Amino acid sequence: MSVNLLIPQLLSCVREGYSRRQLTNDLLAGVIVGIVALPLAIAFAIASGVKPEQGLYTAIVAGFLISALSGSRVQIGGPTGAFIVIVYDIIQRYGYDGLVLATLLAGVLLILMGVAGLGSVIKFIPYPVTVGFTSGIALIIFSGQLRDLFGLQMSVVPSEFIEKLIAYGEHIDSWSLLPTLIGLATIAIIISWPKITKSVPGSLIAILLTTAVVALFDLPVETIGSRFGSVPNSLPLPHLPEMPGWSEVSRLFSPALTIAILAGIESLLSAVVADGMTGGRHRSNMELVAQGVANLASPLFGGIPATGAIARTATNVKNGGRTPLAGIVHAITLLLILLFFGRWAALIPLPTLAGILIIVAWNMSEVHLFAKLLRGPRGDVLVLISTFGLTVLVDLTVAIQVGMVLAAFLFMQRMANATQVGFITRELRGDDEDEDLNSLKFRRVPDGVEVFEIDGPFFFGAADKFKNALTVVASPPQVLILRMRHALTLDATALQALESVYDRSKRNGTQLVLSGVHTQPLMTMEKAGFLSLLGEENVFGHIDDALDHARELLGLPQEPRPVPFVASVEREREEL
Repeated sequence: MSVNLLIPQLLSCVREGYSRRQLTNDLLAGVIVGIVALPLAIAFAIASGVKPEQGLYTAIVAGFLISALSGSRVQIGGPTGAFIVIVYDIIQRYGYDGLVLATLLAGVLLILMGVAGLGSVIKFIPYPVTVGFTSGIALIIFSGQLRDLFGLQMSVVPSEFIEKLIAYGEHIDSWSLLPTLIGLATIAIIISWPKITKSVPGSLIAILLTTAVVALFDLPVETIGSRFGSVPNSLPLPHLPEMPGWSEVSRLFSPALTIAILAGIESLLSAVVADGMTGGRHRSNMELVAQGVANLASPLFGGIPATGAIARTATNVKNGGRTPLAGIVHAITLLLILLFFGRWAALIPLPTLAGILIIVAWNMSEVHLFAKLLRGPRGDVLVLISTFGLTVLVDLTVAIQVGMVLAAFLFMQRMANATQVGFITRELRGDDEDEDLNSLKFRRVPDGVEVFEIDGPFFFGAADKFKNALTVVASPPQVLILRMRHALTLDATALQALESVYDRSKRNGTQLVLSGVHTQPLMTMEKAGFLSLLGEENVFGHIDDALDHARELLGLPQEPRPVPFVASVEREREEL
């Protein structure tokens, strides 16, 4: 079945039917992933600047819809660490109402992207851009946990990275040892717990142990309850926001676009990772539509932006989940926990959540990949450092935009460098010329004829190189053959360069002849009227035909064409 179909995988699974064994595996995997998602949903919400229960609302509502509509059979959705930076920044600038509007706009954009078939396009975002902003987000998440980790007495933490560090320095004298010990104990438990068992997440064990210690001994450590009050034990009814004016929509469009792009990238990356683990194939466009619907619904229930979560999706697969039912059970599990145990969440120490998020930040940082890219080509290093620096110091939206522009310029430069242009009759020689039966080495170019070849994509990046290379010949030839057998593409700038060559050739009394023109360049020339200007009689599919035409124009006799080696062997066999 096509990966581009806008059909949820859940519907395909229902048509195929469930075995009792798979049903059991999906139920168990869903419960485990729900337990894993519990502390993360709370921690991501607090780090994003909203109430802890809003992370649970997001994981329940968005998680359910993502699994029900997903283009991946095993995708687990909910709040993720990647959104912390952008959500916190939007709330600081526009308040929660601004976040609601931005998330709704992002949902619409994601649906439009999926319907338009852009699911495969997002995969082409360069790796240095992805690693750059992911590592930058990780550093910002880490820096945002220092207040709770060290127990600093600060009423407000600035959103900007440098201002945040300055504020920490100003309040360093309020540092407390006890919160630091609890935070470090949390980190130690999460790191060491997998050596005991991987069936139960270390983050959950850390929460249970540290919460019990703080509550039993009444330790003076800030908790969720002391900062945010009690946690509700019910899911709120959907609430439609007030319709905003156009000025507010335009003001929040850029943050909404960032949310949409980030949700698209992370969800499709998660789906690709899941495909590698299960051997399946996700439907990228349907995945974007599912993310869009989820982000339309989440803020209506008081939630925040959501996307596919790589770690929770991998946990689902490792525990036997193979259909969307596991993700649906994960959302139901979180709902039951909220209904029956939500009030106990108020006892969770904030240093514990800080320790959990520090581990999340470390896993996101991809330090080894960052260091590896630093040893790569200078252009990739520039894109990486620029995206990373702008994410940390300026804004994630700016970082993605600048990173993509730099990567595009870098790509164009490399393509232009890969395109060779020059006169074959004078300077351009390929390494495999001796093996190329279509090489001019096997042909005689008559006097008064110059053969010029474009080897590579003929686009605006190579157009200037093309025009400069044509100045090599001191006196204009009578016939100029432009060989384009390796030029598979032609854009408007390159076409304009061709027209300039035609005009100059006409002034100099030179006949321009094209050889080996492929379909796309030929159609571009025809639509632009260049083909009729040049004359179709001067366009040939093979160099031999172009050379014959040149001899005809010069009034020279035709010469026998070179016989390919294979054909000559066959002829000798026939003669024998």
